[in-house]
Amino acid sequence: MPTEPSIDPDRALVEACQVALAAGTPDGLDGPFSELYGRFSDRVYNVCYRITGNSTDALDASQETFGTVCRKVGDFRFQSRFSSWVYRIAVNASIDLRRRSRARRVTSLDSAREDESSESVKFDVSDDSIEMPMHSASRRELEGEIQRAISRLSPKLRAITVLRYVESLSYDEIAETLKISLGTVKSRLARAHRALDRELTPLLDKHYLG
Repeated sequence: MPTEPSIDPDRALVEACQVALAAGTPDGLDGPFSELYGRFSDRVYNVCYRITGNSTDALDASQETFGTVCRKVGDFRFQSRFSSWVYRIAVNASIDLRRRSRARRVTSLDSAREDESSESVKFDVSDDSIEMPMHSASRRELEGEIQRAISRLSPKLRAITVLRYVESLSYDEIAETLKISLGTVKSRLARAHRALDRELTPLLDKHYLG
């Protein structure tokens, strides 16, 4: 369902970018494109990192995302939230890059763990349907295990999990972002919950019961 343009919080900035693009105005450090990048850079990187599973690919996917945004923002017509459009581009870029990367190389488990432990990105799994207590002493280790569990999900389940629990999008926003029905959102999240439960329940038992 298209979003009412007037309630899109990014509308004014996007329109400023469109005007600058149409006029061929160079974008300085304080220009609208720079402001747009600053507004979305962290969110895009978080999505890309959680889907690709490593910082190198996340940076590449982020660059691809903003390259696409800059090329196509002039054609954006606010038929959805601008943020939903950006997330959609980031998800697609991340999935495509992950597929290409897996075809090029196989990352060892040790190097994957080293990469994940150096990241400052936090994964918040607080939700009414899932309870995952985290104690500060073991939080980093648990986050690494969660990331590895997410990486083992299929691309579709991985994307929907990231949008829900990293970006805290509502079910309606996820449906808008991925262009799927609300029923499909709920179905995929349920499948992701079951898969993550199988992966993480033994770990939680070890951390908090053992």
